[in-house]
Amino acid sequence: MISPLALIGAVLILAVGTFAFRIAGPVLRSRVELSPRVEKLMMVGVAVLFSALVATSALIDNQEFAGFARPAGVLVGGVLAWRKAPFVVVVIAAAATAAGLRLLGVP
Repeated sequence: MISPLALIGAVLILAVGTFAFRIAGPVLRSRVELSPRVEKLMMVGVAVLFSALVATSALIDNQEFAGFARPAGVLVGGVLAWRKAPFVVVVIAAAATAAGLRLLGVP
């Protein structure tokens, strides 16, 4: 069993580390210059990681295929977001698509 003092210490260490990481960006931004190529690669990396997160969240549930309703909802939401629909419309349409397909018996 973990003592309360050790738990508080761990929380404080994590809080200080989180604050240090968050403040390092603005502080180091003026001191470190990245080439345009590196900046472009970082932007592509962000897009790739975000796409991978969306894909795994949409397609996998408990290490198994999530069914067709969830990816269809994500696809509808993605198309609406791409077409610059309001956020509320995107969320409601995606949820309604997945719910409607599940109501019709699509897994």
